Amino acid sequence: MFDGGASGMGPSRRTLLQAFPALLVLGAGSSSARANVPELRASRAMLGTKVDVILQGRSQPLLFEAMESAFAEMGRLSALMSRYDAGSETSKINRAAGSGLAVGVSAELLRVLQAGKALHIETEGLFDLTIGALKSWHFEPGSEGRVPAPSVLRTERGLIKSSELILDPKAKSARLVRAGMALDLGGVAKLPILQAGMRRLQEFGVSNALLNGGGDVLYLGANQGAPWRVGLRDPRHPERLIGVLPLQGEGVLAASGDYERYFFANGERQHHILDPRTGLPARAATGVSLWARDIETVNGLGSAFMIGGREFAQEWVSKHAALQVLLVEKNQGIWSTERMKRSLLLAT
Repeated sequence: MFDGGASGMGPSRRTLLQAFPALLVLGAGSSSARANVPELRASRAMLGTKVDVILQGRSQPLLFEAMESAFAEMGRLSALMSRYDAGSETSKINRAAGSGLAVGVSAELLRVLQAGKALHIETEGLFDLTIGALKSWHFEPGSEGRVPAPSVLRTERGLIKSSELILDPKAKSARLVRAGMALDLGGVAKLPILQAGMRRLQEFGVSNALLNGGGDVLYLGANQGAPWRVGLRDPRHPERLIGVLPLQGEGVLAASGDYERYFFANGERQHHILDPRTGLPARAATGVSLWARDIETVNGLGSAFMIGGREFAQEWVSKHAALQVLLVEKNQGIWSTERMKRSLLLAT
């Protein structure tokens, strides 16, 4: 299974495709493993995706109160950070780009911006908060799939520069130096928002929970007395699974892939994970899953690994032993860390 193989490019159609979520949360397994503890499930649209929440182990009224509180907190933070919300702090920073005016920001957003700038340096530019300048790409449902002209991409690419996001921690403000620059926090804000939701659940005494936000999963405790089971999709056949990870205790599993939002044009799959160096979709990998105890170990790395590929992933893991990785290369070969390989139950 881990030796890989060849895969075709798929049909040469130009229509935009909204495909599968990167991870699939499965049931608890055999009925004998189920503890039949109280359970509550709900889904809400936020963070530009759907957030699914599963809670277990307390009375239904308490679980409901905890869930509503968690959704409220995640919604509050999403409203601060989403570039699609005209009233968000992120949108205000984008609108003020090039004006010389600094925009006041919340402590939560400031932490995300600081983390993003630090990751830009650590990944040697593979992650960049200012990739929002690539405004000519459109992957939203209903959009026409079209590759921007090279001259347009060249202009937009010149506006990608994290060093020109100026932060003032004392004043709690942020500004973008040049007009046309724009933040896109999709790669670095979602996990902190989900983490805030998980913290709120724990404050209510919830000890068994799973939050799934479009390929980013935070888990706590167990699923009806058994491990949570999360399936990793095959990037070229996303209706199939590479395997299933049993998860228990506390941790995070985050996945990225070129099959989530994409269209076919110019004989290639054009997808939403863009390389800040070229302005084009990442080509080194087709999917990556990252597993760790805490979000800080994985946050923002999905896009960097998609762009940098196996060589970058191996070098990163050699310096960050707490991170477990499964990476599917362009030729569909699979590379993974040893613990990930040992833990993954192959799909049948």
